[in-house]
Amino acid sequence: MNEFLSVLDQRQGQLLETTWEHLQISLIALIFAVIISVPLGLLLTRYQRVADPVIGVSAVLQTIPSLAVLAFLIPFLGIGKVPAIVALTIYGLLPILRNTYTGVKEVSPPLKEAATAMGMNSFKRLTKVELPIAMPVIMAGIRTSMVLIVGTTTIAALIGAGGLGELILLGIDRGADINLIILGAIPAALLAIILDIILRGFEKISAKSGFKSIIVLMLAAILIVAAPLMVNPSKGTDLVIGGKLGSEPAILINMYKLLIEEESDLNVALEPGLGKTAFVFEALQGGEIDIYPEFTGTALVTHLDQQAESNDRQEVYQQAKQGMKEEYNMEFLQPMAFNNTYAVATTQEMAEEYNLEEIGDLKPIEDEITAGFTLEFTNRYDGYVGMQEVYNLDIDNIRTMEPGIREQALANGEVDVIDAYATDSYMVELGLVTLDDPENLFPPYQGAPLMREETLEKYPELEGILNQLGGKITDQEMRQMNYQVDYEGRTPNEVAREYLINEGLLEN
Repeated sequence: MNEFLSVLDQRQGQLLETTWEHLQISLIALIFAVIISVPLGLLLTRYQRVADPVIGVSAVLQTIPSLAVLAFLIPFLGIGKVPAIVALTIYGLLPILRNTYTGVKEVSPPLKEAATAMGMNSFKRLTKVELPIAMPVIMAGIRTSMVLIVGTTTIAALIGAGGLGELILLGIDRGADINLIILGAIPAALLAIILDIILRGFEKISAKSGFKSIIVLMLAAILIVAAPLMVNPSKGTDLVIGGKLGSEPAILINMYKLLIEEESDLNVALEPGLGKTAFVFEALQGGEIDIYPEFTGTALVTHLDQQAESNDRQEVYQQAKQGMKEEYNMEFLQPMAFNNTYAVATTQEMAEEYNLEEIGDLKPIEDEITAGFTLEFTNRYDGYVGMQEVYNLDIDNIRTMEPGIREQALANGEVDVIDAYATDSYMVELGLVTLDDPENLFPPYQGAPLMREETLEKYPELEGILNQLGGKITDQEMRQMNYQVDYEGRTPNEVAREYLINEGLLEN
């Protein structure tokens, strides 16, 4: 409990920010779901032949896994809040649509006949008789939809939309840190409960107030969403710098922001934790972000689908730089010194028991061991695909898992070997042994700012500003900074600022 309270104290600001983001995203999705579902449900009561197919389609949409919906939307809408809101709106349609249709349809036929006998047309009968009676049922559908949306919003963090899912993902990324996971999960559950209680109140009064209750609810939701813009209008942003999941990208993008704002008049916004490589690169291509730190080996193997022509760091950088320019019209600035290359790691005990020194030493025990690899590593040539070809490996049992889970699984004895990154802090914390790569399967992975050519043309000063980091930050320095964020609870901004000040790149 003391540890949890300490984490809560350290992350109060982040908790408030992510809770507010979670609420905003949820309410925006609910607003759109109501705007779409209520009129459509009322329309279906007048065209009942198409009601079942339409409601059936909305039911099918709700059965599609949320991650699949997000992945489908990214090519069209990019990453961030927009695709998240669209996906959540889709998930919120069915309860409101079905309850609206059912609520109106089940109004007592004698009442409808009486209204018609009094000379009411279809529209007047709907507004004066059917809708007021159906309102409690409609509000119940809105309440169900709201709870569903709030719960699903946690996955929005996977594509950089923010919300309480950020804390949960951060906890998973840091070796299943239960305190961070709880810090994100409990407020999300409380938010759903509180909103359910509020909407239950609207449901009770809707029998008397009729359609006015929905109008009041919508106005309240809009005011909550718009409140930050009215109270504290955001300053114009010139550049958006994004980063993948993890402490290392978060530290680097804070360094970029601090340097750029120190040495120019540009205003920089940060989008940390945008997800895996493919998501972030697509965001750069689509213009949702302007810069992000990428690794030379990743640019070469993943984005260019090339193999390194050399194991020399500078030659790999030049190959990646030229390829990114020719293939994508992107600029790769000077890389930093640290080499966060892939590695295959195991425990000291495992290495000693089976005399493991090189990756090829896994061959005799490939049928006995369990590997814990990330999905990305499993499907990359500079990963397990290459290990199969270069080292003739065919590990019998491979379990794919998120980066933060794999090291915990190794520490708990659930897996025997994992893929790792050379500068990750858990390498020190768990005392892991990395297996040598004598065939140089893993190319150099030096971090460097990647941006579109048009960004550099618009702001040419960025090259000189960011190249100040070129050749700086050793493996040990990066590993230590990651450790401070992951295990000592310091913020990426604090760690980044301290490093820049110590190097004389930023004034104290």
